Amino acid sequence: ASLGEPVALAQLVTLYLQAFDNQPGISITFRELDYQSVIEWLTVILALDPATQYPLLMATHLYGQVPDPARERLMFAFVHTQFLRDPNRRWRWLANAALACKHRLHDLPLALQYAREIAQLAPEAPPWARQMHIILLEDMGEVESAKILIGGLLDGGQIKDKYELRFLMDRLKLLEQKAEKSSSPSKN
Repeated sequence: ASLGEPVALAQLVTLYLQAFDNQPGISITFRELDYQSVIEWLTVILALDPATQYPLLMATHLYGQVPDPARERLMFAFVHTQFLRDPNRRWRWLANAALACKHRLHDLPLALQYAREIAQLAPEAPPWARQMHIILLEDMGEVESAKILIGGLLDGGQIKDKYELRFLMDRLKLLEQKAEKSSSPSKN
């Protein structure tokens, strides 16, 4: 159907999907869309043009912004599946999903799962994305786990950037202070 031009067809399908909610005489809110169908369309676009990032942007910033947790979760699961197919190029969309899970869905375990997968599977992601799971552990009250992870990163010798090293050392110091405060008896 693409006549040898899958990228061009992907762009046409993208335009069709974007315009679907606004047809002559009707206007459909994103909340009313069948999200399984939206996922199928986004999957087709990525199959036609695997290098494109736009369907993942649509999933996280357009369809994933609907104030409906079930639909948001569907979009984030789609992004997660697509991340697994190309982690080094698609990590930013899973990072967006992780942040949305934390701030909008208030689902720290899911945010942590996504952040851990970025750390494990996307070595080309920037340090902030690869270390997001440490901050999430801290947010979940898992200070000791966060300290162990930072200690491992520092001792492993993998971190070469001086700013990243400084950030991790400062973070470790902060976590140690937090742990001290929580373990010391309160003075009344």
